[in-house]
Amino acid sequence: MSLDHPSHAPRPSLGVKPHAQRGLPLRVGTRGSPLALWQTREFLSLVTHFCPILRNIKAFEEHVISTSGDRIQDKRLAEIGGKGLFAKEIHEQLLDGRIDFAVHSLKDLETELPPGIVLACTLKREDARDALVIGGLEGEVDPADPFAALPSGALIGTASMRRQAQLLHARPDLKVGMIRGNVQTRLSRVESGEFKATLLALAGLKRLELDGRAAVVIDAESMVPAACQGIIGVTCRAEDSELHELLGGIEDREARAVSRAERALLAALDGSCRTPIGGYARLLPNGELRLTGLVARPDGSFLLKRGLHGPATEAEALGRELGLSLRADSPADIFIS
Repeated sequence: MSLDHPSHAPRPSLGVKPHAQRGLPLRVGTRGSPLALWQTREFLSLVTHFCPILRNIKAFEEHVISTSGDRIQDKRLAEIGGKGLFAKEIHEQLLDGRIDFAVHSLKDLETELPPGIVLACTLKREDARDALVIGGLEGEVDPADPFAALPSGALIGTASMRRQAQLLHARPDLKVGMIRGNVQTRLSRVESGEFKATLLALAGLKRLELDGRAAVVIDAESMVPAACQGIIGVTCRAEDSELHELLGGIEDREARAVSRAERALLAALDGSCRTPIGGYARLLPNGELRLTGLVARPDGSFLLKRGLHGPATEAEALGRELGLSLRADSPADIFIS
């Protein structure tokens, strides 16, 4: 997409707040999938609700950015460089001034961001659980034993090592085939009979109004979700204090706490995309944070799941403690990249 306002050219200015002036339109970077665009537009609707002065003007400009992770669909992420490939090109455009901020699925954002980029905002979490989609399903699925509905030896499509490991741990007789692409693409490959079933994030299905396609939603303790699944994260340049102030107004405190715990867990484990890792935090009624972490082998032959709870104010410390505990009690070869 061509830029109306190149980074070196002057841009018109309008007060976002009475004491802050910056150029408009603000340029937001996003991936081009239907889900990524939904997330971006949801974020922008929250910003304009928080800052009414932006409602009736062309305050924002979407910039769809093609990432390596989107372009290469015939290989697993581990084979082409890891989850950072969903953000690499977006980071580059943010750093060189072609966009002002970027909207991400936080589970796709690496734990260590490039120098000069910060995670400035996390939005309210959608349901973090995974959903099982089964083609040609007859009858209902028992939520207490969801994988019992899959025929022996069935081919299940997923590119997620985390999902694969937990699935094969529960049902070693099943076969797993690689399936990538956007939500609609993966659903169509189940519908066509290429795969008997697939596992998808319920959050994405709900946001695209496709949650009716789920045969069953799997409890987050039974199948631990990806760290930060269901959370939208917004990045901007570290130096951009005006945007930090604007984004701080829509920050969801609970999402911030649980994402800090889950990202700290990931950082402590320091696994590659070949390492099946799950992380799920939630706030308890007493105000404490409960964190569940999982480490496994891709074939499901080893799986270690452990929980920890403590003050939400110590979310990152809890994440590090649980990550180090899981790492200490797991075979060393699991973490070899």
